[in-house]
Amino acid sequence: MASVQCMPITGGPAARRKTRQVGIRWGGQRVTVGGDAPIRVQSMTNTDTADAIGTAIQVKELAQAGSELVRITVNTPEAAAAVPSIREQLDRMGVTVPLVGDFHYNGHKLLTDFPACAEALSKYRINPGNVGQGAKRDSQFAQMIEVACQYDKPVRIGVNWGSLDQSLLARIMDENAQRAEPWEAQSVMYEALITSAIESAERAREIGLPAEKILLSCKVSAVQDLIAVYRELSRRCDYALHLGLTEAGMGSKGIVASTAALSVLLQEGIGDTIRISLTPEPGGARTGEVVVAQEILQTMGLRAFAPMVIACPGCGRTTSTVFQELAASIQTYLREQMPVWKAQYPGVENMHVAVMGCIVNGPGESKHANIGISLPGSGESPAAPVFVDGQKVRTLRGERIAEEFQQIVDDYVKTHYAPAAVTA
Repeated sequence: MASVQCMPITGGPAARRKTRQVGIRWGGQRVTVGGDAPIRVQSMTNTDTADAIGTAIQVKELAQAGSELVRITVNTPEAAAAVPSIREQLDRMGVTVPLVGDFHYNGHKLLTDFPACAEALSKYRINPGNVGQGAKRDSQFAQMIEVACQYDKPVRIGVNWGSLDQSLLARIMDENAQRAEPWEAQSVMYEALITSAIESAERAREIGLPAEKILLSCKVSAVQDLIAVYRELSRRCDYALHLGLTEAGMGSKGIVASTAALSVLLQEGIGDTIRISLTPEPGGARTGEVVVAQEILQTMGLRAFAPMVIACPGCGRTTSTVFQELAASIQTYLREQMPVWKAQYPGVENMHVAVMGCIVNGPGESKHANIGISLPGSGESPAAPVFVDGQKVRTLRGERIAEEFQQIVDDYVKTHYAPAAVTA
């Protein structure tokens, strides 16, 4: 067999696609999207926006979970009137997350009739398929863009295949019929989505909105469709792009579908903000979508949000549930501590903790983590060696292994991540 010349194997995502950077401001705060900014995590409330207190509480929960932009529905005069109160409530609570107003059908009227709402929002989301029909479409779209220009607000032009502009779709279909070899219906739909986004952006710029104030999205609900549309959209423009699989679904289906679609695009350097559109379980926390978004970015090595817990899946050697319970409790504890640790111990989000269930991979995996514990498997000696930065430091035994290991984690954080400098 002929010898094969070996070359260094490299890993990691493709270079980020170059996009215009958008600044999203409110008060004295500013969040950047696109350009050299990190990929941002966005979420959306499901409260009635007219309930200012209830909405502010959920926005706070999403922000504490790590959402860097929060979108709220602005669909009625009552909702629009409540927006300034929501912003005030958040400011009083010290929640410095920007609010994005989501407008459909009557956004032109709400933004002009409620100037305090237009000013309190940090960004608008406009769906070009839902701004009006016929001759009204252009004038109502223009009204919303003019308000954005007046208050210096960025706009996400968010196309959705469930509410695509029918007149534009008809035009694209007519153009397709004139081709010598007409495209398939799927390709026509892709073209209509992309054309709607880019033409709407061009119209916004003609009205006076700078390109650096525009973000685009083209959301669909099927994984392969989303990948195809965003690949082409990113090829045709340099606007910052918001990624999300619309109507992703509930539970594991929604998580898997969103992860499959977004991971491919992020690996190719496409995407500046992401949102995971999960349907919560009845009574479930809205913050689940934020955690999933963060974990996608972190497991791909694109950002770090909280210490990562590495745990084995278990097998016939691990008939005890001790390692599972310890892994779950440590993972919950680390995430709960992050709001405090993030400010006090910069860099702690990069820490890796291993909780392993037996001697096969336990010691080796634990040595690779910053802190690791190898719990005894079935028939093994009832002892749990603990490793810190590759070195065995202790062996835990008895009924308080979980508490003692958590204390070791606490001590490691305090001694290895220097407290942030306090500025006057």
